Amino acid sequence: MGSNETDLKWFAIRVTYSREMALKGYLDQCGIESFIPMQYKEFIKGERKVRKLVPVIHNLVFVRLNREKMDEIKADISLKIPIRYIMNRERREPLVVPDRQMYSFIAVAGAYNEQVVYLDSNVLSLREGDRVRITGGVFAGVEGVFLRIKGDRRVVVSIEGVMAVATAFVHPSLIERVS
Repeated sequence: MGSNETDLKWFAIRVTYSREMALKGYLDQCGIESFIPMQYKEFIKGERKVRKLVPVIHNLVFVRLNREKMDEIKADISLKIPIRYIMNRERREPLVVPDRQMYSFIAVAGAYNEQVVYLDSNVLSLREGDRVRITGGVFAGVEGVFLRIKGDRRVVVSIEGVMAVATAFVHPSLIERVS
C-alpha cells in the first residue's frame, strides 16, 4: 500500500514529559507535517519580562501521516519518546481530525494572536452555536461555531475531545452561516 496523499490523516498524539517539541523536531527532519498549538507567555527573568512562544498544552502534537507510518514511528524506539494516540472512545480507535477542521484550527491557533482564546474541551459545549464560515479578514475560510466568549463574538474551531480555539473578535459582516 503506497503512502499517497489520500491515506494521510491528522492524528492527535500524546507524548510524555513535555517532549512535544522534540517530537516535532524529529517530524520536521523527516518532512512530516505536524502542528503544535503555541502561544506567547511572559516570564520574569532576573529583572526583565521575557516573552516566549510555548506550547498551549504540553504533550500534544497533531501529526499528518498514514496509519502505517504513524505506527512505525510509534514503534521506533530510537526516538526515545513514548507516543500514544489520543483515542476516540466510542469507536475505540485513534482520533482522526478531518483535514478541513484541522486546517481551520491551524489557521486560528497558528496566528499566535494574543486575542486567541484556548478552551478546554470539557468546558465547551459546542451544541449551542451555529456552524459558520469566516468570509474575510485574517481568518477567511475558517469554519467553526459562532459563540460569545468574554462578551465578544468569536468563531470556535474544536478538535473534539482534545481542545478548541476561539478567534479574536470577528465582525458579523465577515461571518456566514453554513449548513
